[in-house]
Amino acid sequence: MHLKNIELGKIGEEIAVEYLRDLGYKILDRNWRFERVELDIVAQIDSILVFCEVKTRRSNSHGIPSDAITPLKLQHIRTAALHWLSNHQSRHQGIRFDVVSVIYCTGQPTTISHIKGIE
Repeated sequence: MHLKNIELGKIGEEIAVEYLRDLGYKILDRNWRFERVELDIVAQIDSILVFCEVKTRRSNSHGIPSDAITPLKLQHIRTAALHWLSNHQSRHQGIRFDVVSVIYCTGQPTTISHIKGIE
């Protein structure tokens, strides 16, 4: 069975949420939209607010999923994060931008990579 890209992305986000929760992150928001930009996951670990982009692929054949985070994409995520902050009251001492890469292919082991503090 070949998943459509939207279905694959939803599966990857569910895997990322479970992964982050297992590490002790509190999930504050998911799929929050500002204009045409979406914040996949907004989470908190200790006193750090984390805006997490999730990238899911079937394989690494076209590069690792996190390679899809271009400087322009990161700029859009930062802009959306500022709007999220202005719309939510959150007690935190810092913010960070992360990316969780998921390689998911039915019948194969799932691989997760977490890059903290992308710039």
